[in-house]
Amino acid sequence: MQSDNPRISDLTRLITAAAGTFAGMGREASEAARERLKEAMGGLDFVSRDEFEAVKQMAAAARSDNEALVRRIDALESKLAQGNDRSANPADVTGVRASDSSDAGLPGTAGTGPI
Repeated sequence: MQSDNPRISDLTRLITAAAGTFAGMGREASEAARERLKEAMGGLDFVSRDEFEAVKQMAAAARSDNEALVRRIDALESKLAQGNDRSANPADVTGVRASDSSDAGLPGTAGTGPI
């Protein structure tokens, strides 16, 4: 049902235009807020999930390698300690006291100092 009254017709057009304007303002405000958030986040150093997972796997592999090397060092130190227990005095063989931290008296390490 359409009215012939021009005032009601004008009021209807005004309300329709206002509703369209408010909807447009809402979209613009939303887009502006989204852009500001992107700009603020752009300055931060975020990584993607794929990059994070790749580095996480690399760290796990490095940790595993490190644990294997620690076990290997422990085994070698154990063998070395057993070898030193058999000899009467390690200073007789190398010319260096066991408590000395430098390798100055070891063959092939002349003057290299502590490791």
